[in-house]
Amino acid sequence: MNNLSAATIAEFVGGSLRGTDATVTGPVVTDSREAIPGSLFVALKGSAADGHDFIDAAVANGAVAVIAEREAEGASTIVVPDALAALGALARAWLARLRDSGDIRVIAVTGSAGKTTTKDLLLQMLSSRGPTIAPVASFNNEVGLPLTVLRADESTRFLVLEMGANHLGELTYLTSIAPPDIAIVLMVGQAHVGEFGGIEAVAKAKAELVQGLRPGGTAILNADDLRVAAMADLADGPVVTFGNVRGTTLMARDVSIRPDGGADFNAYDARTELSAPVSLRLIGAHNVSNALAAIAAVGEVGIDVADAAALISDATAMSPHRMHVTTRADGVTVIDDSYNANPDSMKAALRTLAVIAGRKRRTVALLGEMLELGDASRAHHHDIGLLAVRLNISLTIVVGRGASSIFDGVTQEGSWGDEARFAETLDEAREILSAQLQPGDVVLIKSSHGAGLWQLADELATEGSFA
Repeated sequence: MNNLSAATIAEFVGGSLRGTDATVTGPVVTDSREAIPGSLFVALKGSAADGHDFIDAAVANGAVAVIAEREAEGASTIVVPDALAALGALARAWLARLRDSGDIRVIAVTGSAGKTTTKDLLLQMLSSRGPTIAPVASFNNEVGLPLTVLRADESTRFLVLEMGANHLGELTYLTSIAPPDIAIVLMVGQAHVGEFGGIEAVAKAKAELVQGLRPGGTAILNADDLRVAAMADLADGPVVTFGNVRGTTLMARDVSIRPDGGADFNAYDARTELSAPVSLRLIGAHNVSNALAAIAAVGEVGIDVADAAALISDATAMSPHRMHVTTRADGVTVIDDSYNANPDSMKAALRTLAVIAGRKRRTVALLGEMLELGDASRAHHHDIGLLAVRLNISLTIVVGRGASSIFDGVTQEGSWGDEARFAETLDEAREILSAQLQPGDVVLIKSSHGAGLWQLADELATEGSFA
């Protein structure tokens, strides 16, 4: 967003302008440390801090206008009853203005797993066809999505949005801000199932993205997930499917997993009966589905399957702590997937560990808690322990009391002693790794972000650590 007067912003958000009518020429920020000359600071109230306490800092850093719930000194202030709602209203109005004046297409992605990876693929592919904006990291909620929308300008051709939800109605709100031209639903899984109260509620929440499409917009749906496939009935416009069941629009044929964990396959478009070879640089067989979703989506903006296959074969992992692979000088391979975790992604990561090791190298799984699983948490963690044994993981280190059922599953399935260790804290896990890690090992680090294992992942990727 740029060159917008404070008076116009006040009109967009239904606020009252106090002070001079400054012109915003910089970014919209909610962190005073990110304010630069010409920026707009939105003072949000959070659980840990109140943005109103940082207005002076934002102004000192160059903010020329502020959206706040009370008048501030030293800058144009747009006073509103609810700063968070005003942020959403501003993004809604700004996108509507861009759509009226330019050729911008909005592509939105949701799903219990794979959102950020698919978003990163779309960013790299679509950037070859025009200026593209996509979220930083996982800016996919009521704060992050509006901030991403407000980064777009008149030159933006593609706006890629990641939409996440912990409760029913959240995607309805996000699509009210940015109704997509193309909506991608990747999967309905166990992520946040504790918050929703059941898998069917998760499916209902993800379906809100399809229901929030612009009139005539296209739904891109995973045909291999029955709950996602059923969302076709909710679409008013075209439906494109991806997967491997009969009648799917876009399929992956002749899939093979390379020793490095990447996948080779032929992308086949049933509409044109054309196929093209894909060699993914991303790690994990589960990324074949994410790749198909991205290929299907870019097809709706005019990139045919041959060009899409070439573009996606050049794409790399962009976001940190998501299946990021590092091989150290001592031969230790570190698979860092510590940003987030749910039962589906945990199982996929363990299988990838086994594939990369290829029965020739020792495997180490450093596993932490999967959060927001509700009453089913213990059972889901236990199942992960069973899978680790069945995949013949050499050493499973379980970190934290919340993940202890993984350790129970491992030991009950038959691994004990040197094959399974439990650490109450990160420090204990660090000590175990220091004693146990050997040159040539393949190490997976996987947990929800709140479990903190990403800290050990960063250390492990450093040459000479834990060895």
